[in-house]
Amino acid sequence: MRILVCGDIVGRSGREVVLQHLCNLRERFCINFIILNVDNAAHGFGITGEIAKQFLENGADILTGGNHLFNQKGISGFLESEKRLLRPANLPSTVPGNGVFIVSEPDRPKIAVVHLIGQVNMPLIGENAFYYMDKFLASYHLGSDLQAIVIDFHAEVTSEKSALGHYLDGRVSAVVGTHTHIPTADDRILERGTAFQTDVGMCGDYDSVIGMQKSIIGKFVKGFSYQRMLPADGKATLCGTIIDIDDRTGLATSISTLRIDGHLRQLGQNYQ
Repeated sequence: MRILVCGDIVGRSGREVVLQHLCNLRERFCINFIILNVDNAAHGFGITGEIAKQFLENGADILTGGNHLFNQKGISGFLESEKRLLRPANLPSTVPGNGVFIVSEPDRPKIAVVHLIGQVNMPLIGENAFYYMDKFLASYHLGSDLQAIVIDFHAEVTSEKSALGHYLDGRVSAVVGTHTHIPTADDRILERGTAFQTDVGMCGDYDSVIGMQKSIIGKFVKGFSYQRMLPADGKATLCGTIIDIDDRTGLATSISTLRIDGHLRQLGQNYQ
């Protein structure tokens, strides 16, 4: 099977580039399953139910959030009704919504998407992601119970992401990082067969400061700023990662970076 994971969608320009290509990505690259991180989709902070529905109606299978997921009014109720929008699974059980979605349809592979949040330098306080996955994998086994297990690890620190990738190597299909908005060049298959990338990058305008208008540079120059951060609205780049998974073992056979449009160098246009 082939899975596409797209990184943090930031603001209107990020939404537009994803929606522009979402309908044809599945056919163009023979994608079986699409995961979008939508943590910054609504004005740069969180997502609304209306925007979430738009992504799902246009071809996304699962939406993941992160530390900004609850920034928009009314999203808690939407999380309770729409199980395909995930909040981090390792948040307390009192938090609305679910962090795991298991696709179990007669004509599709049985896939688990698990959304996790890091513990280092993150505003939301979650359970240890390593312990959480140990408990999850005590109930679900790759290659027997599930044909694929894909992790979106929304974390700040690259070492924490790398550590989780190696910790889960051979036990899950893929560990893909989100949150930092900058695509890393370390996409690879780890020693025991798990696909890994520290950060997919963002779907947004890269002529910016991680998706925000360059006016926020003043905060770094002066040490403070009264100006509200606003998402940049120039031409956006779609950043994603395509992962091929062996249906029998659940392990990854290839991983490739995808970049379309915008200011970054195009990658994956001739992906077969």
